[in-house]
Amino acid sequence: MKHLVPLLLTFLLVLALPVTLSAQTDLPAAEEALASFGDFEPEDELMDVQTITDAMMTTSQKVVELAVRFFMNLLVCWLIVQFFYYKKSRRRDYYFTFMIFSSAMLMLLYIMGNVSIGVGMTLGLFAIFGVIRYRTETVPIREMTYLFVIIALAAVNGLAPLYHVADIATTPHYVLSSGNVLVLALVNALILCLIVVLESEHLVRHTSTKLVLYDRIELIVPERRDELVADLEKRIGLKIDNVEIGHVDFLKDAAFIKIYYTLGRGETNTINEITKAKQFVEQ
Repeated sequence: MKHLVPLLLTFLLVLALPVTLSAQTDLPAAEEALASFGDFEPEDELMDVQTITDAMMTTSQKVVELAVRFFMNLLVCWLIVQFFYYKKSRRRDYYFTFMIFSSAMLMLLYIMGNVSIGVGMTLGLFAIFGVIRYRTETVPIREMTYLFVIIALAAVNGLAPLYHVADIATTPHYVLSSGNVLVLALVNALILCLIVVLESEHLVRHTSTKLVLYDRIELIVPERRDELVADLEKRIGLKIDNVEIGHVDFLKDAAFIKIYYTLGRGETNTINEITKAKQFVEQ
């Protein structure tokens, strides 16, 4: 036991010797680093400016940003709804819905985009509200398409960056970027131009359908299709492109027939498949 104590002390001394020598060897390097502390070379400008000071937007800048986003979105959505959607559909209820939907969506994304809740949570909440409202009503495909366009434009106009940080090395502050505003305006213009092209009557042939409860079921057989079309054109007054035979009731001598016809220039049909009075909605 007496011999173990000197051996243990010797072992500890051997372990401590490299650490002591290393500390003495690194002492000049440590003194040099301490002497040069606080000296920054030009390449050190890569340091994040927010670690030094945070650039803050003034109240006037926030007001200008909100005004640019809101009025640009309002103008583009009004042009789309007024001159493309309402011109053909004449649905005042959807006119109101689209305009309010667009403005509310933009405000929601703009406000929630600046807090910790995040854009993903915002879109999720908005989707829940939309499902709760529209799950009880069948929205036509054209109205649904315009609704998604309105939501997309509101998201772009509400989240696209308009300001950038200037004078990072000295006094960082926010400056309205004319390039960002121009890009945002270009995005809105491209969407608007796409709708203009697709809604053009010279590019797309606009067809419509009508559901007819037909009483002469002896004409629904394939070999008498020409007689069926001629009878329908005479009784309805439309040039029919095609017909489809649906449900046939031999007890009542009636059949449902879906007819396809081409709309005239500027014409529209918003109640083409309504068969009951309770389905009718005042325009």
